[in-house]
Amino acid sequence: MPISLEISGRATIARAPWRDAGAFWSAIGAATAESDAPVGVLHADALRFNAHDIVRRAAGKPVRIATKSLRVRAVIESLLELDGFSGVLAYTLAEALWLSEGIDDVVVGYPTADRGAIERLVRSPEAASRVTLMIDSAEHLDLIDAVRRPGDREAVRICVELDASWRSRGPLGTVGVHRSPLHGPDELESVARAVVDRPGFVLVGVMSYEAQIAGVADRAGRAAYNSTVAFMQRRSMAELVERRGAAVARVRRLADLEFVNAGGTGSLERTTRDESVTELAAGSGVFAGHLFDGYGHFAPAPAAGFGLTVVRRPEPDVATVLGGGFVASGPPGIDRLPLPVSPSGLRFIPRESAGEVQTPLRGDAARSLRIGDRVWFRHAKSGELSERIERFLVVDSAADGSASVVDELATYRGEGRSFV
Repeated sequence: MPISLEISGRATIARAPWRDAGAFWSAIGAATAESDAPVGVLHADALRFNAHDIVRRAAGKPVRIATKSLRVRAVIESLLELDGFSGVLAYTLAEALWLSEGIDDVVVGYPTADRGAIERLVRSPEAASRVTLMIDSAEHLDLIDAVRRPGDREAVRICVELDASWRSRGPLGTVGVHRSPLHGPDELESVARAVVDRPGFVLVGVMSYEAQIAGVADRAGRAAYNSTVAFMQRRSMAELVERRGAAVARVRRLADLEFVNAGGTGSLERTTRDESVTELAAGSGVFAGHLFDGYGHFAPAPAAGFGLTVVRRPEPDVATVLGGGFVASGPPGIDRLPLPVSPSGLRFIPRESAGEVQTPLRGDAARSLRIGDRVWFRHAKSGELSERIERFLVVDSAADGSASVVDELATYRGEGRSFV
């Protein structure tokens, strides 16, 4: 069942209990003390704060929910009940088909080669009317036609993706992620025309994701690094707004687009000012992994965390918890590791770090930990934590600072689903 993310009179957002990290995690620990580890938690008021802050930052444009960053169906459904959120951005077609049983606007954010899922899509009038596929090549159309030819299937809704990376002429080179090969207006128009001219397809959208702006923290390093990131993001956004505007205008001459999707949690303020964009995407900022601590223009609340249990004391200043290797995707680095947050002062041992089965933690705080005690962590990113646990306990704070478990929500894994 969805949980209420509306801001009510009793909500504690104004007090923001997470600002006192020690008391915040201690209260969560007390509320969940009887639960076996690994225990995942979502803080209800932190979720509310983040959801409404995303809408505020979007400044009037609807936000499509990036489901890969959540992977908790009840949270996705709760967000869709809030004004400001509309539709979801799924990460696989199999997931999209599952979500479309209850959600009527699902865009698959990545191209698919899942023939079985395509077969299910094109044989279902309801699913075909609710799910939009992503392409960046006519080869994707060929694959769909190879599964089932036009005339023997439902029409397929199509979104074409524009590459949003910045091809700098300076020493930075190309900055961004390797997604679509369609970089310029001519390239996007060519594939869009292939969709329009081909039987059995309907072009409904354009998407672009500026990862170098949305996904790169601008206050995560020393002054020189931060200055370089700020320079890159300013120049990149200016170039993208011009190029994307021209590309979208070309495609609009070919089809009556329903949406132009762009951006992410880290770029909402910038992307919403692009007049060619009709909707934004966000998801990771709802749970707010610790990577977002390095952004200077917004400060989400730590809405998600997980607790592990101490099972060994190999040295006086070392406590070892069971599990812990919940490492986030992306370039390997310390910023992809979970962050120990309670008790404060714990740190990884460099030669072992976060382990698959055990994680030793060193620090003065470890001296007072005993077998069976709980250590709390924040995950670096968001949805990947949901692949490690079957449920989240939903915790809410009281006026006196205490907390209690008010609900529990199954992750995709808890519902027996795993899509990648």
